[in-house]
Order: sequence, then C-alpha cells, then structure tokens
Amino acid sequence: MKDQIWVVGGYGQVGQMICTQLGKLFPGKVWAAGTRMNRAEEFSRSTGGAVLPLQLDVTRPVEPSMLRPVKLVIMCVDQSDTRFVEACAQAGTDYIDISAKYDFLAQVEQLHTKMQRSKSTALLSVGLSPGVTNLLVREATMHMDQVEEADITVMLGLGEKHGKAAVEWTVDQMNATYQVMQKGKPAEVQSFGDGKRIDFGAKLGQRKAYRFNFSDQHVVARTLRIPTVSTRLCLDSRWITKSMAISKRAGLFSLLRIPSIRSGTVKAFGLIPGGEPMYAVKVDAVGWENGEQIRVEQLLVGTKEADATAAVAAAVAERVYRTALPHGVFHIEQCLSLQDIQDALHTPLKVTTKIT
Repeated sequence: MKDQIWVVGGYGQVGQMICTQLGKLFPGKVWAAGTRMNRAEEFSRSTGGAVLPLQLDVTRPVEPSMLRPVKLVIMCVDQSDTRFVEACAQAGTDYIDISAKYDFLAQVEQLHTKMQRSKSTALLSVGLSPGVTNLLVREATMHMDQVEEADITVMLGLGEKHGKAAVEWTVDQMNATYQVMQKGKPAEVQSFGDGKRIDFGAKLGQRKAYRFNFSDQHVVARTLRIPTVSTRLCLDSRWITKSMAISKRAGLFSLLRIPSIRSGTVKAFGLIPGGEPMYAVKVDAVGWENGEQIRVEQLLVGTKEADATAAVAAAVAERVYRTALPHGVFHIEQCLSLQDIQDALHTPLKVTTKIT
C-alpha cells in the first residue's frame, strides 16, 4: 500500500516544520529522511514518534522498489541530477520540490512523459519564492485579457536566521549572470543590477530592489505566457541593500568565486545585526482589459519566510496526498490557484490587491 510520505532533508530548518505539520495529519506515515541517521532519530524523538527517521542519500542510486510503499516525496535539499526523481517516476511516487535552482527544475521538466506513464505527479516551485510568487502572478493575470509585464519583488528580513543551504544559495546567486524574457525575447542581466523602486505599501514604503536569479521569473514567463518578467530582491535594511548594490558595481562580488571568501560571506550573513524576522512579496503586473491598460498590484507581508515556505509546502503536500492531480511534471501555478493554498492553510496569507 502506498501511504508513506518521505521528507528529504526532513530534519533541516524547513523540513522539520513540514514534517511536524504533516505528522499531525498523518501520524506514523511521515518519515524525516537524510544522510545523518542520528539527526533524523533525534528529531523523531522530539515529535513523540509521529515522524519516523530514515537514512537516505539521494546522491546515490535508490532502487525504485524502496519507493513502492511511498505515496509522496517532498524534496527540501538541492540535487545535481534527476536520478532520484526518475526513481520516483518508476515507482509511481508523487514528488514535490521546494528548491529554487531553475537549471535543476528545467531538468525535472524533461521527465513529464515518464511521470505520465507511471501515473504520478511532480509539482515544482512549491514554497514562498518560488511558489506563492508564481501564484500571485497567476492571480494578477486573471484580471487581464492580455498581459504585458510582471515584476516580482521579494523583501527578506535580516532578523530571520535561515538554514545554511538557503544562505549558500543566496550568496552563490549574488554574482550571477542569467537570462530573462524581455518583450518575448531572452535578454542577459546580472544579479544586483538594474535597481527599481518598488512600493511595498504604507507601512514598509518604497524600497529600491535589484535583479536576482530566482526561478519564478523564468517559469511564469513560459507557463503564463508573459513577454516580460523580472524578479528583484531587497533586504529590510535599506543601507545593507544599497551596500550590496555598490559592492556589485565595484566588482567585489566576483571575489565570491574564491572558496574562503564565499565561506566567510556565508558566515557573515548569520552575524548581521538588527532586522526583523519578516518577509514581503510584491507583484506589479501590467496588461490590457477590454481595450484599456490595467495595472494589478499584489502585496503580501508576513513574518518568518521559512515558516511560510513550510506552511505552503505542507498545504500542497496534503492536497497531493489526499486528491489526484494531473499526471506529469508541473509548476505550482499550472495545477493550483492562490485560493487553493489559502483554503488549506491554517493561517491564510494576508494578500492585498489593488487594481488601477
């Protein structure tokens, strides 16, 4: 019987929260999986056995037979190849991925036919960004006959302590050169370039945000057929955001290629004083409705980005576990709406919409 849920990276920061939420719904069915059995066992004990421990290394070959009793895998760690996802496909196991590396997600997309054949579903871009950002863009486009442009902006609070993997990914993207869609054509841009003033509402005010290589901009340009899409990032500290932009212009981010400097920068992020444990997401979409130009603004402000990612992932997991979604590989906005997520969350996200 396929009834198990494996959370890979289940004893990590976000993974623990996903396990805990799902363990309450499906006690004895949820397994915190990872390479360090002692960590998994320690976490299992803290849940009173509602979550079970499992030693698993997704970088090594996994026999599909191991996955036969598994209904759903939730992936909370980065992978360099799709071998494990292919094993899920062979076993007819559903798969959810909260990672943000577009290069990897694009590889998973190639498994669409395999997932269809085994009557399983892979859902990508599940979390806050990517995830809720994709759904906010989808929501904005529902007000339009034709969409011209969507700007996604993420503000992260320095008061929140993120897991090491999340910080490493952020640092690695600080000097990235990548392509975005501009007027339907690919254009090369750089992280922390092309600053833009974004209105985060009365409380947070206007902030200057800079391009950043989040995967949502690459995905929704295609899935929602939007000619121009960009994602930008700022921190709740204006001066630190500005300092990072100045460092980029001065060429200092190129030094992140040196392992010792990269390592020091990752550690420094955990030592920055001040800031709030908050996040904000803003979507500004422009298009046409009944022959007139329309602008839709979506604003979401909350506390603890990691908690929000875990809550969304758990809500999606419950939906996938309990109901049948289309078979194949999809990004979240292709199968679910923002309302679907809101209905499943214990505390709905506070989204405000402005149409002009």
